[in-house]
Amino acid sequence: MFVSSQANGDFTLKAAELADRFGLSEHEFHRYMALGLIVGRVEIGSGDQEGTRRLSLRFGNRMWRAIVSADNSIQDEEMAFLRGNVSKRRRSPRPDTV
Repeated sequence: MFVSSQANGDFTLKAAELADRFGLSEHEFHRYMALGLIVGRVEIGSGDQEGTRRLSLRFGNRMWRAIVSADNSIQDEEMAFLRGNVSKRRRSPRPDTV
């Protein structure tokens, strides 16, 4: 996968390749990004991971993560399925019907 970085710390990745990781078409991927349903995060490595970045993209219960080295090559990547909390929303009692 091709990764490029800008001076401001933003990263650019190929949408078609990321869409494939999520099991989406490129069109769906762009649409979900525009709707704010796919969100990303960049974390800067420190200590033993100095010079690396961890890129994370989340869509629903799916998360793609990659460790990117200083030369913008991907050292490691994974796709995870996250377990969510069960909804604790209370339902109002149903009115009795006759």
